[in-house]
Amino acid sequence: MGRPKALLTGPDGSAAADVVIDRLLAAGCDGVTVVLGAEADEATDLLRDRPSDEVRVVVARDWAEGMGASLRCGLDALRETHPRVGAALVTLVDLPDVDGTVMARVLERWQLEGGRPDALVRATYDGVPGHPVLIGRDHWAELRETLVGDSGAQGYLSRRIVHEVSCEDLATGRDVDRPEDLA
Repeated sequence: MGRPKALLTGPDGSAAADVVIDRLLAAGCDGVTVVLGAEADEATDLLRDRPSDEVRVVVARDWAEGMGASLRCGLDALRETHPRVGAALVTLVDLPDVDGTVMARVLERWQLEGGRPDALVRATYDGVPGHPVLIGRDHWAELRETLVGDSGAQGYLSRRIVHEVSCEDLATGRDVDRPEDLA
């Protein structure tokens, strides 16, 4: 993309990170932990007006290692600061059409399953796994040990029973990796 995706702005000037935060909160998340990497100071400045009880910003100092480092950082922050949280709803900043309705559907599925901390729930688009992914707290420690490079939780999830939630009626789940993807 040529610059950190958290610094991207939409046609209305809204920062991509702000848009995703609003979507998570609208979906029913109690709070949001934002994990930043490259240009973290500049991205943090974009979020400075957010109430601290709503949004917590953490920096993955080893962000260049890949997505695994960011997810490790986020899970560590949640474990330290929110000992009673039963699950984390993980999403990315580069999914422009994955809105609060998609996130709410994944959360609803978790709640229908009893809101258990051993649950794994994931959005799918035409049968293809995507984001958001809900990771029950019981998985955090073991998942953390598998997070290396740029694969995130993919390997871990492939060896587990994951409740899939079809979301292609709501979004494509397509990510934005290059400027031309924004068109």
